[in-house]
Amino acid sequence: MLVCSSRLFSLIISHHPPPSCIRFPRQTFWSSLVSAASASKRLRSMDPPKTAEAPDIPTTKPPPTPSAESMSPAPTDAAADEEQPRLEGLLPGETVVKEGKAAILFPSANEVFYNPVQEFNRDLTCAVITEFARDLLAQRGVKVVVPGEKERVVVSLSEEANEADVQTEEKNGAEEPAVTVTAGEKCERGLRVLEGLAASGLRSVRFALEVPGLRSVTANDFSTKAAALIARNAQYNGVNHLLQASCRDASMLMYEMRGKKERYDVIDLDPYGSPASFLDAAVQAVSEGGLLCITCTDMAVMAGNSGETCYSKYGSVSIKAKYCHEMALRIILHSLEQRAGVYQRYIQPLLSVSVDFYIRVFVRVFTGQATVKNSASKQALVYNCVGCGSFHLQRMGRRTSNGKHMKYSPATGPPVGPECEHCGQRHQLGGPIWAEPIHNLPFVQKVLSAVSGNPSRFGTSKRIEGMLSMVTEELEDVPLYYTVDSLSSTIHCNTPPLLQFRSALLHAGHRVSLAHACKNAIKTDAPPAVLWDIMRCWEKANPVKREKLSETSPSFKILASEPSLEACFTVREDANPQSRKRHLTRFQENPQAFWGPKARAKAGILPTFLHPSLTFCS
Repeated sequence: MLVCSSRLFSLIISHHPPPSCIRFPRQTFWSSLVSAASASKRLRSMDPPKTAEAPDIPTTKPPPTPSAESMSPAPTDAAADEEQPRLEGLLPGETVVKEGKAAILFPSANEVFYNPVQEFNRDLTCAVITEFARDLLAQRGVKVVVPGEKERVVVSLSEEANEADVQTEEKNGAEEPAVTVTAGEKCERGLRVLEGLAASGLRSVRFALEVPGLRSVTANDFSTKAAALIARNAQYNGVNHLLQASCRDASMLMYEMRGKKERYDVIDLDPYGSPASFLDAAVQAVSEGGLLCITCTDMAVMAGNSGETCYSKYGSVSIKAKYCHEMALRIILHSLEQRAGVYQRYIQPLLSVSVDFYIRVFVRVFTGQATVKNSASKQALVYNCVGCGSFHLQRMGRRTSNGKHMKYSPATGPPVGPECEHCGQRHQLGGPIWAEPIHNLPFVQKVLSAVSGNPSRFGTSKRIEGMLSMVTEELEDVPLYYTVDSLSSTIHCNTPPLLQFRSALLHAGHRVSLAHACKNAIKTDAPPAVLWDIMRCWEKANPVKREKLSETSPSFKILASEPSLEACFTVREDANPQSRKRHLTRFQENPQAFWGPKARAKAGILPTFLHPSLTFCS
C-alpha cells in the first residue's frame, strides 16, 4: 500500500513545487490516496476489457498511445515505464467522454464536470494557443506543424490583400526553421502551460494532444481527488511525458512562479463564476509577452444586475444596457490592465469574445514603465441615458505628443449636460472600461485562416469560422453598440430592416458594422444625433400615433424635433457584410434543452470531486 501511495503521489504533485510548500487536509488527502491506490491496484490486476464479455463497461475506447516517432523520449529506463502503466480498464460506474482527441474518465454521477456547450470554448482556446505558439516559437527557430493543415492562406475579404498575404507566407516559408514539432511531442524550446483550475483535466489533456510546441502542461486543482482524476486521465491518454497533475491553491502556485525564469508562457483560468481573485497572481506569473486566457461566467454581475458587486470584483461599475455583453468584455480587460499596471506591466488584447453564457478574453502581457503611463488614456467612463439609451464615453486621461516626448494630463469633461439632449432624461455613470480595441485583427486573421483551412480539426470549426469572421468585420476603434430594435422601441415604431438602417448610415457618410456580441447590434462612428435623425425619417414613412404618447416620454421629445438630415434607405451593396452573405454560423442556436452553465457542484451529491472555486474561491 505504501508503494502504491508513493507512486500515485508522484503522479499528482507537479515536479516544480517543493513538498514543504504543499499543505493538505490530512484526513481527506490520505483517505483519497488510499482509495485511489486501491483502485490503481485493482486496475493493474484486471485484464484488458472486452466488450462482448463485459457489457457493463462503456464501449468507448481510449485513444491509441502516441507512437515513438511522434513523441519525445519519455524516461528510458524500464522501471519508469512500469511505474506509469497505461490504464486498460475502468472503475465500476465510470464512463469515457470523448472530445477532440481526448478521452476523459468521468464518474457517472459527476456530470457537472462536462458541459458539451463549452466545447466551443476549448476548441477556440486550442486554436488560439496553436497560433500563439507558431508565432512565438518561430522566433526560437522552431516550426509548428499541425496535421491536416494545408498551405497557409490568410482569409481576407479583399483579393489583393489575399495575394499579398500569400506572397508573405511564401517568403517566410523560404527560411524554414531547423526544428519541427507536432502535437503530442515534447519540445524543449516550447511553451510552458498552466491550467490553474483544471477539475477533470479535459482542457489540459487536449492541450497535450492537440497543441504542438509545448514543453510542459501543468493541470492544477485544489481538490486532492480531482488531482487524482487528472493523473489518471493523463495516464489514460498517454500524455504523462507532457502533463503533470498538481494539487495546489491556484493563486499560491502562480505567486510562487513569479520569477522571470519560472513564469508560464500560457496561463488558462476557467473558474466557476468570477476569476477576480486569481487575476493579481496571473498577471505576475505569465512570462514576458505570454498569453493569459480568462473566462468569466458571472454575467449577471458583469451585465449590470449588480453594479456594486462588479465594482468590488473588477473595479468597474456595470450598467444594464443593450451593449452589456461588450461592456463586460471591456470591464475584464480594464481589470487586467489595472492589476498589471501595479507591476509595471500592460496588456495587449488578441481576441475577446462574448459567447453563450460567458465571456472569454485572450491577452498578452508585457513589461514597460513608459507604456504603462498610457493606461489612464486607455480607460473611459460611460454616460448612459436612462430614457433613450444614448451613450457617451469620457476618457480617464489624455496624452499628447510633444516632439520626442509624450505629455500626460487629466481629461476634460463631462461630454454630456445634466440632461440628455435628445429626450431630457438623466444619465447613468458606468465604468471605467477598456476603451481601446479588444481584438488584434492580424492575429485573428491567422487563427481564422488556420481553422478555415483545416475544418476537420475541431468539432465546432464552423462556428469558430463564423464568429471570427464577424470579429474581423467589427469596427475596432468604436466601443459599444446600439441595437435596431431598442432604437425602434424607444419611439414606439416598427423596426426598420437591418440592411436599410445600415445603408442609411453609409449614405450619411458614416462607418457601420455588426457586432459578434449581439445579433441586432449596430456599431457606428455616427453620433447619437444622427441615429435619431435617421429614426425620425423612418417614423415619417411609418408614422406612430403621437396622440397616445405621453408628453414626458422620451419618444414624444425625440419626435418633437425635425430631422436635420434626409435619410436614404436605399440598400447598398456594401451594407451586407461578407459573413452574412456567406451564411456563416455566426450565432449558435440552442444546442440542447436546458443548456447553459451547469449547476454548482455539491459535496452531498458529488462526494468524489469538487470544483476548485468551491474550495478556495468562496
